[in-house]
Formats: sequence, C-alpha cells, structure tokens
Amino acid sequence: MPPGYGSDLIVDLLKALGIEYVALNPGSSFRGIHDSLVNYNNGGPNPQIILCCHEEIAVSVAHGYAKAAGKPMAAIVHNVVGLQHASMAIYNAWCDRTPILVMGGTGPMNTSKRRPWIDWIHTALVQGNLVRDFVKWDDQPIGIEAIPSSILRGYRIAMTEPKGPVYLCFDVIDQEAALDKEIPIPDPRRFRPPAPLQAEADAVKQAARLLSEAQSPVILADYLGRDNEAVLSLVELADLLAIPVLDLGARLNFPNTHSLNLTGKNRELLANADVVMGLDVMDLFGALVRHDAAGHTSVPAIKPGCKVIHVTLADMAVRGWTTDFQELAPVDLPMVASTRVFLPALIEEIRRQGRFSKSVVEERRRHLSALHEEIRANWQKELKRRWDERPVSPPRLAFEVWEAIKKDPWLLVSGAFRGWPQRLWDWDKPGLFLGGYGGGGLGYSPGASVGASLFHKGKGTVCVNLQRDGDLLYTTSALWTAANSAVPLLIVMTNNRTYYNDEEHQEKVALARGRPVENKVVGMRMEKPAVDFANLARSFGLFGEGPVTEPDKVRPAIERALRVVKDEGRPALVDVYIQAV
Repeated sequence: MPPGYGSDLIVDLLKALGIEYVALNPGSSFRGIHDSLVNYNNGGPNPQIILCCHEEIAVSVAHGYAKAAGKPMAAIVHNVVGLQHASMAIYNAWCDRTPILVMGGTGPMNTSKRRPWIDWIHTALVQGNLVRDFVKWDDQPIGIEAIPSSILRGYRIAMTEPKGPVYLCFDVIDQEAALDKEIPIPDPRRFRPPAPLQAEADAVKQAARLLSEAQSPVILADYLGRDNEAVLSLVELADLLAIPVLDLGARLNFPNTHSLNLTGKNRELLANADVVMGLDVMDLFGALVRHDAAGHTSVPAIKPGCKVIHVTLADMAVRGWTTDFQELAPVDLPMVASTRVFLPALIEEIRRQGRFSKSVVEERRRHLSALHEEIRANWQKELKRRWDERPVSPPRLAFEVWEAIKKDPWLLVSGAFRGWPQRLWDWDKPGLFLGGYGGGGLGYSPGASVGASLFHKGKGTVCVNLQRDGDLLYTTSALWTAANSAVPLLIVMTNNRTYYNDEEHQEKVALARGRPVENKVVGMRMEKPAVDFANLARSFGLFGEGPVTEPDKVRPAIERALRVVKDEGRPALVDVYIQAV
C-alpha cells in the first residue's frame, strides 16, 4: 500500500536505506512512527523494533550493531526527556566514531496544537541543541516534503568518514499528517557517502621514503581496525619492511599471533625509534609520552630527532565543547586521509621507490620475531604464576573463557578486560574484537553487546561480553532486551565487587597526602550485600550461574552457559568473582 501518513514516509525511507532494526523505548512524541513500524507494510518487512527499557540502552544497542555490521541502525528517543537519557550513549558513539541514526519526536511546534502542560515541558527550541556538540549533524525538518532530504542527508553524513551519530527530530504533527499527494522516495544510491579521502601524493612519497630508510621504525594503530581491509593492508606493510606494530586497542588493529605484533614492548620500541607512524590514533600525544599520574607531568617517550607521521581523519571531527580531540602532538608529516585507501597507496609507493635494504629488513624481522615470542612467553608465565589465585585472577578467567569458546566461531563484542584477551587469545584475523566505548561512559557494554549480537543472530557466532560489574549496574535492563531479542550472547561477569579504577585513584591521593591507604575502599566496594548477578540475569529471562569463586569451577560453568547460547538460542550470564588487580 502507498504511504498514507508522514510517519509511513519515514518508514519507507528507513527501508530504502536498508535499516533492519530500530531500538526504542516507547514515547508519545513518535507514536506515529511507532504505528507505522508496526502496522504499515510497503514492499516487504518493516524495520524490526528492538524494545529497550531506557533510551541510553537503545542508543547503545545501535552503537554495538553499527560496529559489528559496519552500517547504521536507528534508535528513537522520546523528545527532550528521552534525548537527555540517551545523551551519554550518543557521546560514546561520537567519541567512538560510530554511525547511528538517532531519531526523535517533538511535541507540536505550532503552539496552538499542543496539549496542556505535557507538550510544553517536553518541547524545545531547537531539540538538537542538547546534543549538537557531540553529533556530526542534527536536523528538525519542517513540513512533510522536507523529510526525505533530512533522512538521506543524515544517513550520508553519519556514514561519511570520520563516521558518527546524527540526530533527526520530527514534529508529531508532520508524523501524523495524512498525505494528500505522492512524495517520491529518491534512489539512495544517488545520495551515498563520498569515496574515502586519500592523502596528497607528495606526502605519500615522503612517508614511503621515511619508513624505507628508517633503522627502527614503529607503527602505532588505534582506530584503524574499524575497517577489515585496513588491517590486512597494515599486515602487508608490516611484512614488507618488518615494522613492529603496537596495537593501542580501540579495535583489533593487528593480529596478535603475527610475529611483528610487539604490543607490550611499547616503551622500549618507542624509546629507540627513529620514525613513528600513527594510524588513526585518537590520542597521539598520550601514546608518545610517559605520564606521571601522581605528579600530573609528562615526558617524551621518543628520542629527539625521531620523525613522526600521523594519518588520521580526526581533524575533521573537532568540536569545542569537550576536549576529546586530546593534546596537540608535534607531527613532522601530518596527513588527513582514510587509512583504508592510504595504506595500499603507501605500499605501492614503497615498492616503486625500492629504497629499503632487504638484508636490513630481514635482520630486523629476526630480531622482532624473537621479541614477539618473548612477549607471548612472558604472558604465559604470568598466567601460570597466577593460576591458583583466589579470588580468580583476571588472566586465569580470560584463559578459561578462551578455552571454552575457541573451537566455535566467536566475537569479543565488548570487554578489553585489562588486555588479557589480547595477550592470551588468538586474534588471528580482523574483526574479532570490536573495541571499547569511546566516551568512557559507564553503561555502554550491556546494550552494545546486545546490538553487536543482534547482527550475528542466526549466523552461528558466539558473541562474548566480558562484562564489568559496575558498568552493568548502570543499564541493567539491557539484559531483558537481550533475552527478548534471543541474541547469541555469552556474558561473563568480571566481578571484583568494587569500582576498582577509582580505588586506584584514591590510593594515589592518599599516598601523596600521607593518609591511610586502606581507606581507599570506602565508598567503593559492593560487598554488603554482594550483587547476585546470576539471579538478576534469571529474573530478566537469561540463563544465569554463579557467583563462581573457585578457579577450577570457572570453565565448567562457562561451558554450561555456552551450551545454552548454542543449543537453546538464548543469552546466558556467568558471574565470576575475580581479583581486583
């Protein structure tokens, strides 16, 4: 049937753009869109509703989905109150360079059409002002005819590198207005994002010369891994010149099984480097200094004369409200470019110039391969040393999870877990780890892990979330959304019953002031009573087991939960009580 209302038009546009899911918590300001999602069908299934109990969760679900799928999902939030609830999750997506279509409704802008009281306190001029400092673009189109352009532009902006969230707000009057004429749906292919940006040719030549002639080059990679092709190109470049790669962890940027992955030797390699190339490094300054947290001071980690190259799109996503752009780092060769297209061009130029010495490269490769094996062996020694610790040590838990999942297709959707999966698991191909949460806001992982798992539903992939306890308590009802959506999600609680990051801060302050360090736990511990996460999971409809306190009982518990995910097709949670450090 043809669209009959403004909201039907909105749904047709979402279909045309290939939007498969819409996460939402119901609200009257978008009741028209909600009705169209449920009752209007034009040429195929509607985008499926993913019901959430909080707007922050709805946006986090879309965040995780976009990272897994490489394309946006929509999240709808209820006027100014829903947008305020969602703002932390939108900020996380902004800092994480993740494309999301955040949509909202507003009470009638025509004041004569408003309901008394409620429409007045829930309507703003202009609603997007609330999040304008941490979205790529916001719009509040006036009139039904303006809706197609708004949605198509929003999608294009969200998907143009550097990617990020956009916010689109629709007047309830336009949503509910009957269409008195046909409004054609434009062909989305004619409004697709532009081709990725390439670096200036002379800069590519200069980078090739610097890397080819360097004695001790080093590569830093951070957000490069958001694109699988870029990871493969980085492997090719590293192999060509035997350059060590330090993975800074915002994504899986380089296979940890590769002999040139020297993550863990950052300090030594940077101190000896004569050329450092950063690839999509969000905080280049922080990566190139040694910081003293107690003294609030930094000193360079690289030697004088070391040349610095940086390839990033971050300069195109700068706002003045927050300083997520980080300290300005001195760079000898800055380039604004997509690493996906820059790296193949660089590799081709290096081969064309032919400046590198094959004997030097092979000697460097032998040395670095030995260092790689040393790093891997040291992590195994640390695992063995901490094997029998009680409560369970973080390396032991990470290893037990790996042993349980490694024979299945798997994806670590959330939970860097202090670097232990990167050290002990085999990350042998791109896309196995979706990285952190960008803005550092607690509450990200529960919803984002649901969204990432949603994309992998029915594909046989086990999605793993190494879930922090404090983070889950922010957005607990995401567990219900996981159960309601029947996603293939294995949640393993890394439960130390404390806000340990802040314990560390309180310890530093106490030491600096000569005060009792043992008081660092006051206002931090969640022990009296301890949270029963397994029972909490069961109350939301998941399989739940724990708390597991004995090391030798960890793997059997995880294997039981894994069988539920694989055989019953529903999410499961295992609560493991771990060491704080």
